[in-house]
Amino acid sequence: MKKLMFWIFISFCTANAGTLMAQQIDTDSLLVVAYQEFNQKNNPESAKVMAWTALALAPDYLDYHVLLGRIYQKQNHLDSASYYYNYVLERNTSYLEVYEYIIPVAIAKGNQEEAKKWINTARNQGLSADYLHRFEHELLMQSGDIRAEYEYLKKLLTANPDQSAYRQRFNFLDARFNADRLGVNYSITGFDRDGVGPWHLAGLQYIREREWGSLIGRVNYADRLSGGQSISNGIQYELESYFFTGKMSYSYVGAAYSNAIVFPKLRFGYSYFKNFKDGWEGELGLRYTQVTPPGENRVFRSGIIGVGKYIGSYWLNIRSFLQNEEDKFYPAFTLTTRYYFGGRFDYLTFIAGYGTSPDERTTLGQFENRVALDSYRAGIGYYQALRQNVLIGAQFMYNHQEYFPGRTQQEFEGTLNLQYRF
Repeated sequence: MKKLMFWIFISFCTANAGTLMAQQIDTDSLLVVAYQEFNQKNNPESAKVMAWTALALAPDYLDYHVLLGRIYQKQNHLDSASYYYNYVLERNTSYLEVYEYIIPVAIAKGNQEEAKKWINTARNQGLSADYLHRFEHELLMQSGDIRAEYEYLKKLLTANPDQSAYRQRFNFLDARFNADRLGVNYSITGFDRDGVGPWHLAGLQYIREREWGSLIGRVNYADRLSGGQSISNGIQYELESYFFTGKMSYSYVGAAYSNAIVFPKLRFGYSYFKNFKDGWEGELGLRYTQVTPPGENRVFRSGIIGVGKYIGSYWLNIRSFLQNEEDKFYPAFTLTTRYYFGGRFDYLTFIAGYGTSPDERTTLGQFENRVALDSYRAGIGYYQALRQNVLIGAQFMYNHQEYFPGRTQQEFEGTLNLQYRF
């Protein structure tokens, strides 16, 4: 019945096309129906028949050529799509909408020269530069020249710092160039209880970044004081790596060892990160923590699910941890917000969270005591690269910590970081 009504409609249109004006009205009406078949009813073959019928009446009605190009593009018949788009632009170079279709076709076909030609023509015709940047970036990604892509994104972000998708990719690429960093960090944690603290944590680290990823070696020293006297101290050794697993993904793996009570005996970790379109990032991870307080051997396993999003110059990230010891489970959550005002080392940060996770370095020595207790924390930080070589950072955290069921203490933590990049 639908086919019968369609052909009756076509016959009516053609039978009443006695004049050019009548024909134009009929083809205009048919164009609306054809687009409904294509867009709303997902019936591209019916839309094709309507387009060919209209072109038999008005062969230079360019909108129908555009419609046929879109149909073939959606069906991944790229040569046919390119033919119809070229037909339109040969007759009307100011038909801006067609550039938005023909450039992705050229990129999908791997024809970079043709894509560049259409990008330049579109720019000369007045198509938005911001829109064309996306295509130019796709071409650079397709070429595999990460240095050229990095420099292009750096230039874009200097002029348009709120481009979230470019910010995500820029930070991803910035870690892929050969660089070495030597750094020191120091944290001090104070308490509002008499005779408790302060705690000191200092670290020395070497970071080696290469195109495949990075390797990080770190030595940490912790010293806990009580009543002005050191009650426990020790050293921890860490080895970590971030390595790229694809154009839009990377992984983290880490291990740490210590025979001192102020650190876990063993710590292993793995996370997989995947970047998605529109500035989204996902994380799936696992942590293993073994602590050996006097006379005990306790093992905690943690699962991690994280979601991040770039919004303009901001990066938002929430991570959820689920810790397990035997048949007990303990949750923790961390929200991190960054505002970038330069490169990946230039940002302000705000952190808030609940619970204790195995990724918190300053209190990891008491992980087995804190994991089952309530903890509410918040903090701010400032990080900046000076002259591209010196990286500095300062952070302050406040923690409302339950140290015994029903009893709480206030903790104040200050951290300083200094790195030299060479």
